[in-house]
Amino acid sequence: MATVTLERRANVIVLGNEKGGSGKSTTAMHLIVALLRDGYRVGAIDLDARQATLTAYLAARETFAQARGIDLPLPLRAAVHRSELDSRAAAEADEAARFEAAMTELSRACDVVVIDCPGADSFLSRLGHSYADTLVTPINDSFVDFAMLAKVDPDNHEVVHPSIYSEMVWQARKRRFARDRGKADWIVMRNRLGASEARNKRDVGTTLEALAKRIGFRTVKGFGERVIFRELYLQGLTLMDVKEAGGLGIQMGMSHVAARAEVRALIGAIRKPPPHLELTPPAA
Repeated sequence: MATVTLERRANVIVLGNEKGGSGKSTTAMHLIVALLRDGYRVGAIDLDARQATLTAYLAARETFAQARGIDLPLPLRAAVHRSELDSRAAAEADEAARFEAAMTELSRACDVVVIDCPGADSFLSRLGHSYADTLVTPINDSFVDFAMLAKVDPDNHEVVHPSIYSEMVWQARKRRFARDRGKADWIVMRNRLGASEARNKRDVGTTLEALAKRIGFRTVKGFGERVIFRELYLQGLTLMDVKEAGGLGIQMGMSHVAARAEVRALIGAIRKPPPHLELTPPAA
């Protein structure tokens, strides 16, 4: 695994899992905008440049701001593409160099860098995971998505063994510690929680807490299934852009207020330094 040496290190938040449709890029965008509005200097890296959901979201935000003549907070951003080189070793070296360039540029200017990883295993995804101060893994609240974290006994819902993704996170945390003695705080975010106390919801929660103690992550309540997320996406807006959303005729009702509270709860769960704090580089 390649090593990136930074002159100055921003706090790094990585959004990662290996399953699509869990709200990873939506979560990344809301974290970025919420941190910007809290006074942080934020950088964004899209490692899933092929799908480019976060890149498209940020581009739509910039276009919306220009078209309306309004000032919307925007991060510094970079996209790191997969290498087209044939040799695996050469391709990984090329990708590591691109990642290093993006991280170095953003770390010099930002307090926080948010990295959106691909929803599949790749060299770039593993590299991004290994630089996390905080890893946020959104999952839909079901045993279908739980399989990404561990294999579960179908009869008693006990954890049989961690998944390939969980093993990858373990290896990434070891690489992080070996490089600079840093420790990655892993947060599993339960998205699309239903309102009712269904048996499946309780079983998922119980099994998830058992796995959390076994492999070392925290759980937080994520975002509910709300139409507002889809309504705001095309304009590049988030729930933190209340005034701008009102200009589109979107009225912020109680459901939207609750959704904003969910975003704030996630921000509060992430351990981060105060904004504009001069960060020292990691020990050699």
